[in-house]
Amino acid sequence: MTDKGIAFEETFADSELDEAPAMAEVALSDRPILYVSGLMLLIGVAVAAQVLWLGIGKSDFYVNRSLANLGYRERIPAPRGIISDRAGVVLAENRAVFGAFLDVKEFLRKKEFQQPTLSAIKEILGIPEEAVWASVNENDIERFPDPIVLTADLAHAELVALKEKNLPTLVVSDSFTREYPKGTSFASVLGYVGLASPADFQKNPDLGGQEMVGKSGIEAQYDSRLRGASGAHVTLRDAKGNVLGEIEKSVPKIGEPLTLTIDGEFQEYMYERFLRGLSSLGRTNGAALAIDPRSGEVLALISFPSFDNNLFVASGKSKERQALLSSPLRPLFNRVVQGAYAPGSTIKPLVGVAALKEGVITPERTIFSPGYLDVPNRYDPEHPTRFPDWRYQGDVDLSSALAQSSNVYFYTVGGGAGDVKGLGIERLGEWWKKFKLGEKTGIDLPGEAQGFLPSIEWKDKVGTRPWLLGDTYNVSIGQGDLLVTPLQLLDYIAAIANDGKMYAPHILKQDIPELRADLSDLLPEIREVQKGMLATVTASLGTAHTMADLGFPVAGKTGSAQVKNNQEENAFFVGYLPTDLSAVAQGAKEGVPSETGAPLALLILIENSKEGSLNAVPIAKDVMRWYYEHRIANSQ
Repeated sequence: MTDKGIAFEETFADSELDEAPAMAEVALSDRPILYVSGLMLLIGVAVAAQVLWLGIGKSDFYVNRSLANLGYRERIPAPRGIISDRAGVVLAENRAVFGAFLDVKEFLRKKEFQQPTLSAIKEILGIPEEAVWASVNENDIERFPDPIVLTADLAHAELVALKEKNLPTLVVSDSFTREYPKGTSFASVLGYVGLASPADFQKNPDLGGQEMVGKSGIEAQYDSRLRGASGAHVTLRDAKGNVLGEIEKSVPKIGEPLTLTIDGEFQEYMYERFLRGLSSLGRTNGAALAIDPRSGEVLALISFPSFDNNLFVASGKSKERQALLSSPLRPLFNRVVQGAYAPGSTIKPLVGVAALKEGVITPERTIFSPGYLDVPNRYDPEHPTRFPDWRYQGDVDLSSALAQSSNVYFYTVGGGAGDVKGLGIERLGEWWKKFKLGEKTGIDLPGEAQGFLPSIEWKDKVGTRPWLLGDTYNVSIGQGDLLVTPLQLLDYIAAIANDGKMYAPHILKQDIPELRADLSDLLPEIREVQKGMLATVTASLGTAHTMADLGFPVAGKTGSAQVKNNQEENAFFVGYLPTDLSAVAQGAKEGVPSETGAPLALLILIENSKEGSLNAVPIAKDVMRWYYEHRIANSQ
């Protein structure tokens, strides 16, 4: 054995082993290895999925982001489509302008230019610094790298002043702004446009940061067709902003032109005449609507007070815009489409058709009205509940009840009295629905209201008392809880004028009208009601007898609805204008309308009128005269 020196460490180790307890080697379990392998596999899958998501699913986002960082994108705006009336007269067009834009990327990157930029914007454009910062903070620069619109229509002095500042953060470029040649008189139909908001981006992610979109009216209803497609010019830049070359260029596509059913000349006249009528009464709110019953084409539509839609696209009009938005008169609220009103006596033609069809009355049956209807009070027999008529009527049949607007007659046929078993609320509800009340007409304007049809079930659910006979009496004459829109009201009157054919009201010109309901099976009953509506004008006691000297036949129905706890009264006129004078004159004696149909159905509504329906009739008379002289007499 060779003597090799023993190291100190070996001696120490041997001594430790001699004293250590016996130890044995044990094989490890496979479970930890499986756990580690599984964990590594999950991590690998997650990494691969993320790579695929970023490389494929989000590729467009990161490509756009990289281009936004490297390139300058100049959006080339597309002019919106032209809007014309039925005669081809332009109602909404485009005007070439210069706009001012804030390049957000440059603004955030070059901090030394931020304060000079904010000062220039405030000094020249009148936009406070906090408003600019709010726009910057709201802007999603990764999704919308386009510059922010500061002013879409620069005045010449503003243009010169901005050019003199020569700031890299401010961009001046040519653009288009919307222009409405007729302004206020067509605002209820056309609406207006404005810059896309965050809510607009949520509805349509394809919108750009500089897009002008329709906010109300036809502009909003057909925005996707009117807007067209913007073009783009993208240049590649280095980190210092030097232009390296062109990446992309696309030509803008103009929006689709639209032709409306609106008779522009008629609309202008009706607006001016109604405005004079409101002014003479010291009133501000109302609505006017004219349609062709034979097709549902809207010939004129006006809501009062109106507004100048040019204010929403003009430069430097922020105070005027804010005044419109905050006005208690709500000029942006379209009363024709969005308003819901108790119809008053204009509901009586419908009740008349229903009562005839249900056999509640015959055309000849008379009902006596002493000026009121008393209902016995079983709790206090000495003091019956009295439902007033607006005056003494005497014996009236259906025709004279419509002409004189007898409340007692329609209390009786609606709710029942004496030996007449009335329709009752259930059957009234069915007939309201048959004539499409409480149902949207589907007009091509945004925000249409539905109205409200009361019922026993509704009363039991929300009321503090059950449905009473007096409630039925009230809705039978258009008072109480029954609410309809002006659109629904005139559409049902148009069905009376058109022998039971009810067409959907529409504003965009189309070849084939949409038939909402065919009630021609009610023609015998409808013709009896037509007789009463003609007598409203021709009879000496008719509520619209002041229209009798027009020189041509007009059918009508007046109405007054008490609102605000009977403190105010809305005035209505609804009616229609026949065409074939000889046929109508003969037919009036027999209760038969012209076979050619009525070319015009008209509604006039004055809110908080002074003398009820009397205030609406003079306006309706002049409007009917204008339409006959300019649209019917000249064509015969």
